[in-house]
Amino acid sequence: MALVVQKFGGSSVANPRLIKRVAARVVAQKKRGDDVVVVVSAIGDTTDDLIQLSRQITKNPLEREMDMLISTGEQVTIALLAMAIHQLGVEAISFTGAQVGILTDSSYTKAKILDIHSKRIEEELKKGRIVIVAGFQGMTLNQDITTLGRGGSDLTAVALAKVLRAKICEIYTDVDGVYTADPRIEKRARKLDRVSYDEMLELASLGAQVMQGRSMEVAKKFEVPLHIRSSFSNRPGTMIMKEVKAMEDIVVSGVTVNKAEAKVTLRGVPDRPGVAAKIFKEIAASNVNIDMIIQNVSRTGTTDVSFTVPQGDLRKTLEISRRVARKIGAEQVTYADDIAKVSVVGVGMRSHSGIAAKMFAALAAKRINIEMISTSEIKISCVIQRRFAERALRAVHQAFGLHALKG
Repeated sequence: MALVVQKFGGSSVANPRLIKRVAARVVAQKKRGDDVVVVVSAIGDTTDDLIQLSRQITKNPLEREMDMLISTGEQVTIALLAMAIHQLGVEAISFTGAQVGILTDSSYTKAKILDIHSKRIEEELKKGRIVIVAGFQGMTLNQDITTLGRGGSDLTAVALAKVLRAKICEIYTDVDGVYTADPRIEKRARKLDRVSYDEMLELASLGAQVMQGRSMEVAKKFEVPLHIRSSFSNRPGTMIMKEVKAMEDIVVSGVTVNKAEAKVTLRGVPDRPGVAAKIFKEIAASNVNIDMIIQNVSRTGTTDVSFTVPQGDLRKTLEISRRVARKIGAEQVTYADDIAKVSVVGVGMRSHSGIAAKMFAALAAKRINIEMISTSEIKISCVIQRRFAERALRAVHQAFGLHALKG
């Protein structure tokens, strides 16, 4: 008997009919002889609806109270799924993140998992029950409820798979695997049969919505076997695995676009040692993740520093940046919330030249200006105007021939 962790996203449990469908799928897995732990997200757009509800009260809610609010969505789903499984004649029990001992730090709205006390889950599995866990949430040592950031149910599932030593962690979603691009934007995108941990980590962090970036960090670190597949079919999806030799022949495996970023610029920053450290130390202290950073060459004793942050953190970042600007004597703080980031990813890029040139040429051919550039061994990212985002993705996808790529 093996243990399987299955995670179902919001679109997979969007209504009672789909919840019953998930129940049938889970029960079928159990009847094949496996122990099953199920992680579920909130129903459909529940989390977004709760966020909108909070904004009718205040535009600047306390993050602790936001976690209290948005963590309730998953609690509804776990109870309904347990009821649906019971209707099929199989025992199941539902738990919140706190009840199964998912301990986190106190970084509200984007908490990090510190430990998982899996004893309660293991006890219920020994009784032959299917265990259902609310994704996206945990609890601090002070017993405050926390959430793990958008897409955090992926992180819950991967972490549980690691702790419970699962045979496989299956991530069920509304697409049947990982594609070379978002198939809703690029109709000719191709499904990949396998992707390396490194590639999937980059794809997730760069805007691909199939997996949360932090969940991929855990999967890669502990080599958790992942299978990304559709909850609406039984076809095989995409396996996430360690890099294999065959992947070296594939230069670029995917293109992503992220429309949820913003750019902040500190202008007239004094050009002296330690200034950049002061800027980014204060921003980091507020738990804001900075992505791309560009500092212009100083010609008059001052410089401009630009960086990108998640759009949801823009308000907080501007408050901090303006405060820091006054301290260091910078001239002003400006921002742009109409940007997007288009990226290419592939492990084969490590040993192939000319990738950047081909990407830049594809954007130039569509008269798309590049505002910022960031590179690593397996990815190249460009910040562009958001209105060109989908055009850019299609152009780059075409330039690298990904429509003809075999999985």
